[in-house]
Amino acid sequence: MAKILIAEDDDAVRSLVLRALGEDGHDLTATADGVAALEALDRHNGDFDLLLTDVKMPTMDGIALALAAGRGHPEVAIMLMTGFADQRERARGLDALVHDVIFKPFSVEQIKGAVREALVQR
Repeated sequence: MAKILIAEDDDAVRSLVLRALGEDGHDLTATADGVAALEALDRHNGDFDLLLTDVKMPTMDGIALALAAGRGHPEVAIMLMTGFADQRERARGLDALVHDVIFKPFSVEQIKGAVREALVQR
């Protein structure tokens, strides 16, 4: 299965995503903010199939993370998660860099399906 890096500051959402994607057998690494995710990307030399990141996070948001990841690790597919309408508009400006944006709240099946699609199109 795929190697996925998750950046999500909300413990409940992070747990849901970990459980859902773990059920599909993915190799998962989870962080609570963009800085930690970027450090993980660099530490592992970009050896991830997918970066799944929340848009609104402290320290470094998902947009800044996606831009940094795209520059440093262009081979990693990027998918964003957001529950805020204004953040959805910011994410739409990254169409060339980001595979998809999944909107919160989402179900276990929705996140699994979105990740499967991102990995197939990678």
